[in-house]
Amino acid sequence: MKKSILLVDDSLFMRTLLKGELNANYFTVISEAEDGLEAIEKYKMLSPDIVLMDVTMPKVNGLEALKEIICFDQRAKVVMCSALGSQPLVIEALKAGAKDYIVKPNFGNLNNILINLY
Repeated sequence: MKKSILLVDDSLFMRTLLKGELNANYFTVISEAEDGLEAIEKYKMLSPDIVLMDVTMPKVNGLEALKEIICFDQRAKVVMCSALGSQPLVIEALKAGAKDYIVKPNFGNLNNILINLY
Protein backbone atom coordinates (compact mmCIF):
# COMPACT_ATOMS: atom_id res chain seq x y z
CA MET A 1 0.00 0.00 0.00
CA LYS A 2 1.30 3.44 -0.91
CA LYS A 3 2.24 5.79 1.92
CA SER A 4 0.66 9.23 1.93
CA ILE A 5 2.91 12.29 2.04
CA LEU A 6 2.29 15.88 3.05
CA LEU A 7 4.89 17.93 1.16
CA VAL A 8 5.79 21.22 2.87
CA ASP A 9 8.00 23.86 1.23
CA ASP A 10 7.49 27.53 0.44
CA SER A 11 9.05 27.02 -3.01
CA LEU A 12 6.73 25.70 -5.72
CA PHE A 13 9.83 24.69 -7.69
CA MET A 14 11.12 22.57 -4.78
CA ARG A 15 7.74 20.93 -4.18
CA THR A 16 7.57 20.03 -7.88
CA LEU A 17 11.14 18.70 -7.82
CA LEU A 18 10.47 16.61 -4.71
CA LYS A 19 7.30 15.15 -6.20
CA GLY A 20 9.39 14.08 -9.19
CA GLU A 21 11.92 12.41 -6.88
CA LEU A 22 9.33 10.37 -5.01
CA ASN A 23 8.74 6.89 -6.35
CA ALA A 24 5.10 6.68 -7.38
CA ASN A 25 5.14 2.95 -6.57
CA TYR A 26 5.60 3.68 -2.88
CA PHE A 27 4.26 7.18 -2.20
CA THR A 28 1.37 9.48 -2.98
CA VAL A 29 1.58 13.20 -2.28
CA ILE A 30 -1.88 13.80 -0.83
CA SER A 31 -1.39 17.49 -0.16
CA GLU A 32 1.08 20.35 -0.18
CA ALA A 33 1.65 23.29 2.16
CA GLU A 34 3.56 26.53 1.62
CA ASP A 35 4.34 27.33 5.26
CA GLY A 36 4.47 25.76 8.70
CA LEU A 37 1.07 27.02 9.79
CA GLU A 38 -0.60 25.42 6.78
CA ALA A 39 1.40 22.23 7.43
CA ILE A 40 0.08 21.96 10.99
CA GLU A 41 -3.51 22.48 9.85
CA LYS A 42 -3.22 19.95 7.01
CA TYR A 43 -1.52 17.37 9.24
CA LYS A 44 -4.38 17.56 11.74
CA MET A 45 -6.95 17.32 8.96
CA LEU A 46 -5.34 14.61 6.79
CA SER A 47 -3.11 12.53 9.11
CA PRO A 48 -0.57 11.67 6.40
CA ASP A 49 1.83 8.77 6.87
CA ILE A 50 4.86 11.02 6.31
CA VAL A 51 5.59 14.75 6.32
CA LEU A 52 8.49 15.98 4.21
CA MET A 53 9.15 19.53 5.42
CA ASP A 54 11.48 22.45 4.75
CA VAL A 55 13.00 24.37 7.66
CA THR A 56 12.99 27.98 6.45
CA MET A 57 9.44 29.11 5.64
CA PRO A 58 7.19 32.11 6.28
CA LYS A 59 4.60 32.43 9.08
CA VAL A 60 5.79 29.39 11.07
CA ASN A 61 9.18 27.81 10.29
CA GLY A 62 9.65 24.08 9.85
CA LEU A 63 11.14 23.45 13.29
CA GLU A 64 8.21 25.11 15.05
CA ALA A 65 5.76 23.23 12.81
CA LEU A 66 7.61 19.98 13.61
CA LYS A 67 7.22 20.62 17.34
CA GLU A 68 3.49 21.37 16.96
CA ILE A 69 2.91 18.25 14.86
CA ILE A 70 4.81 16.04 17.34
CA CYS A 71 2.87 17.61 20.21
CA PHE A 72 -0.37 16.74 18.38
CA ASP A 73 0.80 13.24 17.35
CA GLN A 74 3.90 11.77 18.99
CA ARG A 75 3.96 9.01 16.36
CA ALA A 76 4.19 11.47 13.44
CA LYS A 77 6.88 10.64 10.90
CA VAL A 78 8.43 13.96 9.87
CA VAL A 79 11.53 14.21 7.70
CA MET A 80 13.12 17.64 7.49
CA CYS A 81 14.47 18.68 4.10
CA SER A 82 16.53 21.86 3.92
CA ALA A 83 19.47 23.54 2.23
CA LEU A 84 20.58 24.42 5.76
CA GLY A 85 22.55 21.42 6.91
CA SER A 86 24.51 22.74 9.86
CA GLN A 87 25.08 20.17 12.57
CA PRO A 88 23.31 22.19 15.34
CA LEU A 89 20.22 22.58 13.16
CA VAL A 90 20.14 18.87 12.31
CA ILE A 91 20.54 17.96 15.99
CA GLU A 92 17.78 20.37 17.00
CA ALA A 93 15.40 18.87 14.43
CA LEU A 94 16.16 15.30 15.52
CA LYS A 95 15.76 16.18 19.21
CA ALA A 96 12.41 17.83 18.40
CA GLY A 97 11.17 14.58 16.87
CA ALA A 98 12.21 14.52 13.20
CA LYS A 99 12.89 10.99 11.98
CA ASP A 100 15.59 12.13 9.56
CA TYR A 101 17.11 15.19 7.90
CA ILE A 102 17.91 15.54 4.20
CA VAL A 103 20.13 18.34 2.91
CA LYS A 104 18.86 19.81 -0.38
CA PRO A 105 19.47 18.99 -3.18
CA ASN A 106 20.90 15.58 -2.18
CA PHE A 107 17.81 13.52 -2.94
CA GLY A 108 19.56 10.34 -4.08
CA ASN A 109 18.44 8.41 -0.98
CA LEU A 110 15.07 10.11 -0.52
CA ASN A 111 12.95 7.07 -1.38
CA ASN A 112 15.08 4.74 0.77
CA ILE A 113 14.93 7.11 3.74
CA LEU A 114 11.15 7.31 3.52
CA ILE A 115 10.70 3.57 2.92
CA ASN A 116 12.84 2.80 5.99
CA LEU A 117 10.43 4.74 8.22
CA TYR A 118 8.16 1.68 8.01
